[in-house]
Formats: sequence, C-alpha cells, structure tokens
Amino acid sequence: MHLIAEASRLAFADRNTYIADPDFVPVPSGGLLDPAYLQLRASEIDPAMAGGTRFPGMPGPSADLRLAPDAQEKGLSTTHLSVIDGDGNGVSMTSSIENAFGSRLMSGGFLLNNQLTDFSFRPEVGGAPVANRAEAGKRPRSSMSPTLVFDGSGKLVMAVGSPGGSRIIGYVAKTLIAALDWNMGMDAAIDAPNFVNRNGATDLEAGTELEALKPALEAMGHEVRLMSRASGLHGIRVTERGLEGGADKRREGVAIGD
Repeated sequence: MHLIAEASRLAFADRNTYIADPDFVPVPSGGLLDPAYLQLRASEIDPAMAGGTRFPGMPGPSADLRLAPDAQEKGLSTTHLSVIDGDGNGVSMTSSIENAFGSRLMSGGFLLNNQLTDFSFRPEVGGAPVANRAEAGKRPRSSMSPTLVFDGSGKLVMAVGSPGGSRIIGYVAKTLIAALDWNMGMDAAIDAPNFVNRNGATDLEAGTELEALKPALEAMGHEVRLMSRASGLHGIRVTERGLEGGADKRREGVAIGD
C-alpha cells in the first residue's frame, strides 16, 4: 500500500500540472508514458519512507504550467457501466452530471450537467497560468477513468470503471492491481477496501481492515485519513470459464448476464 500510495503521489503531481485540453495547452502525453521517464519517477520512491507532497517531473517540452487544486465532486452524481457481449465486444462508460442536481437546469426531463467545476478554480498560481483554467470552448479535465484492458495479442480481457470524483483514479487502479497482480476475482477485486493518495494524505476506507494499517503507515511518514466516500465500481473480466462480473456493494448496481 505504501508503494502504490507513493506512485499515486507522483502521478497526481504530474496530472495536476500537465493534463488539460490539448487543443489549448501542449500536453506531453508521450513523455508522461515514456518507460524511461516512468523509471526515473519510480526511482524517487523510498521503499521505507513517505516522500510527502511531490513536485511534477519534467517529461518533455511543455508550456510553463502551474499546479492548482482539483474541483471536488459532491453527491452521488456519477455512474458507470461495463458491458461485454457474446462476440467479445466491450464497452466501459462513465457518465456524470458533476453534482447531485447538475447545473440545476432540466431539458426534456433530463438534468443538465455542470462539468464547469472540473476546471481548476484558480486560473493562475504564482503569476503563471494554470493548464486546466476555464476558457471559452475548452474541455475541462476529468477524473473519469472508464478502462478497457487488452492482452499482448489485442484481446479484450477486462472492462472496469467507477464514479467517485478525483478518487476514481485510485478506485480503478486498486481494482486493476487486485485483479491482474493479486489474482483476485472480479467481484473480490471491486469489493477490496479502497485507498487513495492524491499527492497529499493517504486515504483509507473507514470501517475496513485497512484501518489497522494506519499506525504503520504513519510511522513511515504518511498523513493518514479515514474516508467514507463510496466508490461504485462495475467490472467484467474475461476468463477461460467465461465472463466474470462484479458490482460494487458500496452502491446500487448488479452484475447480470444471459
């Protein structure tokens, strides 16, 4: 958990600085995914001690951008579904209106969303423009992470995603690691306790066995908080026995098939 939390700190430091609408700012996507850069960032992780708030790395040429805090999703306003059909086609779809009642406007019986709050609330930090600042015609950054996983031959092996605001990234990452690295079943991977670090405190899901790790993590330098916000993970895994689905017990939802 320490290693995953430390990797997440580094990832969020880069994300909060560089990720925005590429039509408005240069986003070094290739540099962020370059294996040599990822290895360099990984080398910054101390296996025995937390590194505190991290600064962004330098993945490649980019604008002079600055970090700004994420907007926070409030209420149960996001949903996710995963589908794999009999022919092996897959869909992973997350949808959000951003707040419990979106923009508080309705059209044709549907609430309109309020994704404006996915922009950074401050347009400048330290006198420099923030990459994800609000601008006319600009798409806001989103934490929604609908994910399709393929094997080396290009075959679909998993569809997964979740609601949860900026914690979505951690929820999905936990489930991928639990299923692919820890060999847990789809339902068990989804229901495994959540833990998230967004380049600050390490959040542990309250009321789970993770609470017992709080003293050990604090001894390693982590600021630990207990969180009660609900994920809503839905996932399907392709196995030799057929499709294996799971729906998060923390919220409404069910895994069904023909």
